[in-house]
Amino acid sequence: MPDSPLDNLKEITKIDKKNMLSFQVKAAEHYNKASKAVEKVPVNYPAPKSVIIVGMGGSAIGGEIVKDWARSRAATPIEICRDYELPKYAGTETLVLVSSYSGETEESLSCFLDARKRGAMICCFSSGGKLLEFAEKLGVPFVRVPGGMPPRAALPYLLVPMFQVLEKTGFISGFSGEFLEASRILGKVAKDNGPENALQINPAKTLAAGINKTVPVVYGFGIYRSVAQRMKQQFNENSKVPSKWEFFPELDHNEIVGWEKGGDTTRHFSSIFLRDKNEAEEVRSRIEITKTLMEPAVSKQFELWSQGKNDLSKMLSIVLMGDFASVYLAVLRKVDPTPVDTITVLKRKLDKVGTKARIIRELEKLA
Repeated sequence: MPDSPLDNLKEITKIDKKNMLSFQVKAAEHYNKASKAVEKVPVNYPAPKSVIIVGMGGSAIGGEIVKDWARSRAATPIEICRDYELPKYAGTETLVLVSSYSGETEESLSCFLDARKRGAMICCFSSGGKLLEFAEKLGVPFVRVPGGMPPRAALPYLLVPMFQVLEKTGFISGFSGEFLEASRILGKVAKDNGPENALQINPAKTLAAGINKTVPVVYGFGIYRSVAQRMKQQFNENSKVPSKWEFFPELDHNEIVGWEKGGDTTRHFSSIFLRDKNEAEEVRSRIEITKTLMEPAVSKQFELWSQGKNDLSKMLSIVLMGDFASVYLAVLRKVDPTPVDTITVLKRKLDKVGTKARIIRELEKLA
């Protein structure tokens, strides 16, 4: 059996030209640095009646993770806004967290403008750009995160400060305590899945090799809904492959039928089930039955088990394993995981439409 390119560090470096893998290897370090970002940010808002997290792509997934973690803790729901306008109910008692790594995302700038007009409480998270420029001019609290990363790799710096701001306002509690264990678990996951560990003892490499040349389908549940979404996005952006995600129990009311008579088409798919040793019996039963029903249809099936005792540790442990696997899959496909050429072209074409320029003109009037 020939050696895998995943066990050849020189080959990994040759393909991963901008070293995307370093963000996974140093994940615990990045999360710990991110935990210090809010210390000097003057967020003195009262407890909000509603929370809206604004963002797109890699800048929005942190909001989804916060939403799932807070679902059993917060007295009111968190809504994620991936649009140009806030929902109608947003007002002076709404806390709007605007997340845009570049600070140049036109949808996020538009929602920032909308929030300002409505008198909402606002906090921004960005590395710079127009978002922080206008936050400074308008006296809006903001968290400046380190620049120079792909937005998807900046998850720690966009996620942890969101939790901390919500904890400061009294909207949630318990994050700080859970973060201590999560940091330790992230270090362990990084060590177990690092490039120095051979394929046969490396869970992320094993997963990448297994799903190679298939379309990965990721299934989550409960707090792992957003984790499944993150993994799908990482396969898209890092591995440059189509992927999809769904969550239990909803997928058992529609998705499962799609595998029934797919014929040769479904043989091009693989399935990844996100698991928890403490998952409820009703969830465990659904997953096991669904696996059995899908087995004849898909190419391969895999399970990723969370690590840690608290929800944050469990969620981030699988997030990191998925991040590792997406980069290893890129290596197997001989594609550099960092560039996202299609998104770059799309944004260049959208700039010519003039929407962003109009939003900036309106922000200048407020400043």
